[in-house]
Amino acid sequence: MTKTAARIDPASVEAFVGNAHGDLGEVERLLDREPALVNAAWDWGGGDWETALGAAGHMGRRDIAEMLLARGARLDVFVAAMLGHVDVVRAVLAAHPEARDAKGPHGISLRAHAEAGGEAAHAVIELLD
Repeated sequence: MTKTAARIDPASVEAFVGNAHGDLGEVERLLDREPALVNAAWDWGGGDWETALGAAGHMGRRDIAEMLLARGARLDVFVAAMLGHVDVVRAVLAAHPEARDAKGPHGISLRAHAEAGGEAAHAVIELLD
C-alpha cells in the first residue's frame, strides 16, 4: 500500500484556479510554491469542476495554458480546441462523436473554447461547423 500525500489546502486550489482565468504571474508564483496544484480542480458547485488549465482554456489564455502544459497539466479536448490543435480535436471526435456536444467548465461548449482561441483556432471552428 502506498502512502497517500497530504491534501492541498482548498483555499490554495481556489486561488490557483481563480487566477488561471487571467493572471499568469500569480499562477506561476502559486505553482512554484505548490507544484501539485498543476492538476488540482476546484468545485464551483453543482458538478462544475474546473482546473487551472480549464480556466485558461475558456478564457483564451494561451500563455497560461502553454505554461501549465509545460509543467505537467493534463490536456483535454476543450483546451486543445482553444489552442487550435485541430488534429487532436478531430481524433477525439472520431473516437467519440458525442464529445462535440460535451460541456467544459461552467457549461461552456467546445465551440466557445475554440472561439476563445481566436485566429489560431480557426481550423477547429471550421471542423465544428
